[in-house]
Amino acid sequence: MKNFYQRMARMAYLRYDTNNTNNILILFFIRLHSRNSLTLLLLCLLIVTGGGVFAQTLSLEQARVLALTNSRSLAKYSMEIRSSILDEKNQLYSMLPSVSAEYSLTMNYLRDWEFVNPVDTFNTGATFAVTQRIFDGGKNFIQKAISAIATESVRNSALAEYFNVLDDADNAYYTVLEAAATLEAAESSLQTAELSLSMAEIRQASGMINRGDYLRALAEKESRENSRNQARRNLALSEVRLNTLIGLEGPAELEHIDFDMYEELIMHLAGISDEQAAALNSRFWQMLLQANPSLARAALSSQRAEKNLSIARREYSPTISATVFSTGLNYSVEKGFSSTSSGGVSIRGSIPIDFWVMNNRLEKSKIARDSAALDYIGAEISLETELYSALLSAFAQAESVLSSRRTLEYTEKHFEYVMERYRLSQSSVSDLAEASSLLITARNNLIRSRYGFLQSLSKLRSLGVIEDEEKLIEMLMQE
Repeated sequence: MKNFYQRMARMAYLRYDTNNTNNILILFFIRLHSRNSLTLLLLCLLIVTGGGVFAQTLSLEQARVLALTNSRSLAKYSMEIRSSILDEKNQLYSMLPSVSAEYSLTMNYLRDWEFVNPVDTFNTGATFAVTQRIFDGGKNFIQKAISAIATESVRNSALAEYFNVLDDADNAYYTVLEAAATLEAAESSLQTAELSLSMAEIRQASGMINRGDYLRALAEKESRENSRNQARRNLALSEVRLNTLIGLEGPAELEHIDFDMYEELIMHLAGISDEQAAALNSRFWQMLLQANPSLARAALSSQRAEKNLSIARREYSPTISATVFSTGLNYSVEKGFSSTSSGGVSIRGSIPIDFWVMNNRLEKSKIARDSAALDYIGAEISLETELYSALLSAFAQAESVLSSRRTLEYTEKHFEYVMERYRLSQSSVSDLAEASSLLITARNNLIRSRYGFLQSLSKLRSLGVIEDEEKLIEMLMQE
């Protein structure tokens, strides 16, 4: 199976256009995230088919791929990585021998205050030299290391943005499904209110209820209709936001989430003990220390500040360079052709003496180093707090799913009981309206808790840089 994905990647590479930033970006992330077979296959299919694979319904995985390809921030990071790699090459080239060539041409029209024929004074020549810097206190090697750190830092920034885009795609996708479910619940509630109103109209005509109960049924129907209209508006807005994120022009039919596959995880997290929660937080934290790109970027910034301090300390070192080969060719009207060449070594050295300037640079580098160390500590604290908050959210949402589901079961039975009594004229319009309100509230609470739980999983995946959801679920299920 691995060879199949590799063949798909090669097919994608053969078809991509080097002028298309999105395709270049996709290939970059294929190389960076090829460990996820499903995502790799979707990425390859997107390039090969030009997006036609998403013609019918849109799944969550497909929405993620489209969000990645439509992200301008990721395209920009792709360019920054290539630019940083070029900076690395420039630093390497500066350590190689310097090759220079010069050309000169002179013609005089005045000599010893007498005018002469310029042609008679024609003189031209060319020189070629190879110079190698042989000692600079190690500054070039440190600069090369700094360039490599800069490239790695940009890669980590791109990786962080990659998971931010995935998180945004998940949230937008879940928001559309949540809005659709809320609209469906509002439609059901409106149908109940309309049924109640129709029965109230019949009873009012026959004198079985007073005008106050009839007005209450009418107001309830108008209120439910307004809620339905608001739900339609929210669904339309969420669809627009999703389409903007993934780059679609029109609404797409989304695949529904199978919540049954999360049932075991929800039960586990809802009943997790304090000791288990602490152990889970510890496992995630150890993984974040090694994998989280934001923390890695802070560590790289600290390393770069340390390297800059090393360069500032080496400013006191002399710089020595040598010309290992030079040659020249001259021609003049008076002397004809002549050439010069040298295979010896010409050594030049320079020693800085503006110590006050270098000392100032050294102090600034020390301050920058200490500031970067504080930034790393701050990044650790912020990330640890973010992880703790995400885990607490997952626990709370799992508990909310179970409690909301039980509440919905009770309110449904209560509503059926009141509805039956209302048909038998044993319950009032107010009783039915109250039961209906409890029912719609319970439905909406279950909808919010379910999709809130999925969003908390997406947040944990982004923090832990876990692209495979099955791996995330496996980590959360560990005892």
